[in-house]
Amino acid sequence: MPEWLVLTLAMLASCAVVVVVTMLRHRTASDDDDPDETPDVIEYMTMWIGVVYAIVLGLAIAGVWEARGAAQDHVQAEAQALHEIDARVRVYPADVRDTVRADVNAYVGHVMTTEWKAMADHGRVTERGDALLERVRRDVTDYRPRTDFEAQAYQPLVDQVAAADRARTERAGSMEPTMPGVVWFGLIGGAVITIGMVFALQIRRTPRELVLAGLFSALIAFLLFLIWDFDAPYTRDVANSMDPFLSLFPHSRG
Repeated sequence: MPEWLVLTLAMLASCAVVVVVTMLRHRTASDDDDPDETPDVIEYMTMWIGVVYAIVLGLAIAGVWEARGAAQDHVQAEAQALHEIDARVRVYPADVRDTVRADVNAYVGHVMTTEWKAMADHGRVTERGDALLERVRRDVTDYRPRTDFEAQAYQPLVDQVAAADRARTERAGSMEPTMPGVVWFGLIGGAVITIGMVFALQIRRTPRELVLAGLFSALIAFLLFLIWDFDAPYTRDVANSMDPFLSLFPHSRG
């Protein structure tokens, strides 16, 4: 199911729940029920619950946003290191250069077409990807430079292979969700309590109040969806997460 459809359904469902509950509450209210007699303490509690929950939501969004940025940085570093290997190896003899570039392209193609799906389905990188990167490492490190020019390019190439391997390891370690289950329990429970306090204020069935209550619940649903979407940077927006590979190796697009 597309993410935009999930978001739309979640926001509509939250609005519908608020409207339905308000209508039912209005029908079952006693004749002497006066919305203007809401105790001041309830208004005070509602305000502070909203403030505390807003702070919690803000911290959660900041956390997943930072984790998403770090995950994208790992992908960018890996793709850039591989691109540098592909470019710097041009000083080597044709047969060595072609071998290194072929193995780099094989690794990139595997990551883009196979490994990303394995990350989404199984939460791990593939052994085949490890083997392909190890082949690139052997191509670079096993070659003995024959000229001073090749010798000057050798160590930077080795460093780029190490950078790609390090970025791959960091990418593999960034697949776990940032938000623990207990945090999700608090976020969802806080949303229920915050929206529930709206009914404690005894809102009327006027269009203005219903619209405001519906928009309030839809906003909370949107923010929770935002946290959920950012919590898995490699699986829920594959095109954007693979963008560094797609831009630097367009010919390897799967």
